[in-house]
Amino acid sequence: MHTKFYSDSQHRQTDHALQSRAADKVGLPAGTLIHIGAKHQSECKISAIQYSAETLIYHEISSISDLQSLQNNELITWVNLDGLSNIDIVERIGHQLNIHPLVLEDILSTHQSPKLEEYENFLYLVIKGISLDQNKIFSLQYEQISILLLANYVITFKEKSDTTFDPVYHYLQNRSGRLRLKGSDYLAYVILDTIVDEYFVVEDSLDDVIDSLEDNILLNSNKEILQTIQQIRRSLISMKRNISPLRELLAAIQHIDTPLLQEKTLRYFGDVYDHVLRVNDSLESYRERISAMHDIYLSSISNKMNETIKILTIFATIFIPLTFIAGIYGMNFEYMPELKWRWAYPAVWVIFILVSIGLLRAYSEIQRSDTRCQVRIPV
Repeated sequence: MHTKFYSDSQHRQTDHALQSRAADKVGLPAGTLIHIGAKHQSECKISAIQYSAETLIYHEISSISDLQSLQNNELITWVNLDGLSNIDIVERIGHQLNIHPLVLEDILSTHQSPKLEEYENFLYLVIKGISLDQNKIFSLQYEQISILLLANYVITFKEKSDTTFDPVYHYLQNRSGRLRLKGSDYLAYVILDTIVDEYFVVEDSLDDVIDSLEDNILLNSNKEILQTIQQIRRSLISMKRNISPLRELLAAIQHIDTPLLQEKTLRYFGDVYDHVLRVNDSLESYRERISAMHDIYLSSISNKMNETIKILTIFATIFIPLTFIAGIYGMNFEYMPELKWRWAYPAVWVIFILVSIGLLRAYSEIQRSDTRCQVRIPV
């Protein structure tokens, strides 16, 4: 697929400064276009694909005005914008396709939760793409993906250039595939389903990490494991916050009354709804496992401390009477008859040894008694 990067000389520069925080919009009129969120290094680039059962065309977009020439009622058109750093491009695309200014504002505000909004001639969907950072242990990367569904037209806005839509491009290569035979609503479903499928990849990786932690937590309870547990717990909370609203979004799609969605396609959105429910159930299961591991970690640390205290207590118990005896005969009184005995020193050592052995045997008897009193629960 051919794409062309935009340079600063090809577009007029907007007066709006790129912002990174939602608080920076305070006091500005509604619909003011400001980029909110992480600023990625990738430049804005636009790709366009038109297809039907017999036709598949990749277009090279060199200017925004080229989009107007793509209008063709006999072909399904998919326009994808990678990168939101250039506000002017997003604004001109919205003006070219008659997109509401508030929608353009939401597209540039990448802190949006997944949602569905219905307008007169299009549907606006927001969904979060989640991927793994391969350089760190279960480190997640989030990307807001906005989808505009029009009659015979789909427009997607992504924060950066990546491989998220590669499966969709692959499906388009299949001339006899269902994607080439259906309308723009089915393309929106495939895009949505591709993003949700990535959640299962993250879920599988999470399952491997948690299994490894469960195997090692009792044998090696250290600070690194605790940090990993806390990191996974935060990641699960973040995933839950970004995935849970998808249930309401997909439920709303199945009950929405619009000519943009055919009844046959709604069944496919129902399948995505089932996938989201599975992911949410898995997240709940993982949260319970992480909470259990956190409790196990604390119990393990407590048990280790108890063992240490127990050993110290044994030594203290043995040496307290020995210290008492040594203290008595360490007093420098003149009239102490034992000090004049020939065998007084060996006798004191015999007493030391007998007292130590007696205390150790008493401790062993107490341990055996506690073991016999334990209740054994059959598995």
